[in-house]
Amino acid sequence: MEIVFFFINEFVMLKMIAVLQSNYIPWKGYFDLINRVDEFIVYDDMQYTVDDWRNRNKIKTKQGIQWLTIPVNKKGHLGKKISEIKVADSRWARKHWVTLSNAYAKADHFKKYVDLFEEIYLQKAGKLEYLSEINFLFLAEINRLLGITTQMRRSSEFAIGEGKSERLVNICMKTGADIYLSGPAARDYLDEDLFLRAGVKVQWMDYSGYPEYRQLHGELKHGVTILDLIFNTGDEAAQYMKSFGE
Repeated sequence: MEIVFFFINEFVMLKMIAVLQSNYIPWKGYFDLINRVDEFIVYDDMQYTVDDWRNRNKIKTKQGIQWLTIPVNKKGHLGKKISEIKVADSRWARKHWVTLSNAYAKADHFKKYVDLFEEIYLQKAGKLEYLSEINFLFLAEINRLLGITTQMRRSSEFAIGEGKSERLVNICMKTGADIYLSGPAARDYLDEDLFLRAGVKVQWMDYSGYPEYRQLHGELKHGVTILDLIFNTGDEAAQYMKSFGE
């Protein structure tokens, strides 16, 4: 979100951005971060990592937590960027939709979104070849559903060089950012001094303190896909995400 400082006869608007790796139907915290910034960059020219959030996420079922995983080509993915990863079996979309339907059919608001997500899965996502395209599609569709208007772009649009912190600083420079909002996991490697020397202030996302909501299938689990929140709370989903109340 833009931060405005007022001075005598003038004001300055500071631009805030965030950068996160391309994830499949991520949890609510991911969208909370998107909603806090002016521009969000999907980090899809990073090296693809196996058994990670790039191509899978969690849902709740009667049998407990279950992974939904998009199958990708296992041969030749070593050293490839996320944007270069192809789907191995186009039947994944129908399988995922059937699994989601079975798991959330009794959720309070599932029927409201059946047509929307059936179309996304069967008519849109299932026809895409690259994992990054699928993830971007879901992010854009869910943003619209939640009323998030943040501009989104892919890091593969930029030439940003090498180095973990250096690449992020370069993205800030190319997008005209004054503030970089980072996820807490990056504290282990992020070079804040490098950002400051470039005139960019680093702020940290706080994922703690999310309110509870009525959830199917036992004890509340915050770390599941955002679809769980949407199917269970409907139009009130934003009330369970901290950035909407600010």
